Amino acid sequence: MGDLDPSAPVAASQPRPRRIGVLGGTFDPVHIGHLRGGLEVAESLGLDELRLTPSARPPHRETPQVSAHDRLAMVECAVAGVAPLVVDARELQRDKPSYTIDTLELMRAELAAQDQVFLLLGWDAFCGLPTWHRWEELLQHCHILVLQRPDADSEPPDALRNLLAARSVSDPLALKGPSGQIAFVWQTPLAVSATQIRQLLASGKSVRFLVPDAVLAYIDAHGLYRASN
Repeated sequence: MGDLDPSAPVAASQPRPRRIGVLGGTFDPVHIGHLRGGLEVAESLGLDELRLTPSARPPHRETPQVSAHDRLAMVECAVAGVAPLVVDARELQRDKPSYTIDTLELMRAELAAQDQVFLLLGWDAFCGLPTWHRWEELLQHCHILVLQRPDADSEPPDALRNLLAARSVSDPLALKGPSGQIAFVWQTPLAVSATQIRQLLASGKSVRFLVPDAVLAYIDAHGLYRASN
């Protein structure tokens, strides 16, 4: 006779922590630099989702040229059918400035405690962190992945040097736990900017191959960024 009690509960195996990336921006408009860079990170780190999160009223940027509705629609066009890229529209549903710390707190409340969250920041945005609202609390809710392009040769501000010394990890795949560390991820350099795209469109020139075809079709259908706008 065995000693196992058939009525005893069976220990459930722990689910694997989810790996969620967050890429914010005005996406005015979303372009191949955002998408290719995000997809490279998602694949190299094995992310379950990379959430493109359009900002409504970015505190550090000029007011977007087109409406939140149009910017959201373009991002939805861009990521349709491209796993693991998804759209997270929560910042557009808040009637106040788009503070990243608020977004991360809301996301964290929806996730399991052990799930990993990775905030993707370009080098310039990372260097500007000390001007962000409650920036010193960000690492309580996420890891930070700095998208470092080979041509980014500026030094981080003094306020970040101690943080980097204490929290940086050389290998992004070695980031442990749900939050708290910083790693650098090298990017394929794509010299594309939303400013450049808006200028080309305003002057009547083509932006084919700088944005996905579906985004270009949306821009054309709605007459966005033209000189009359």
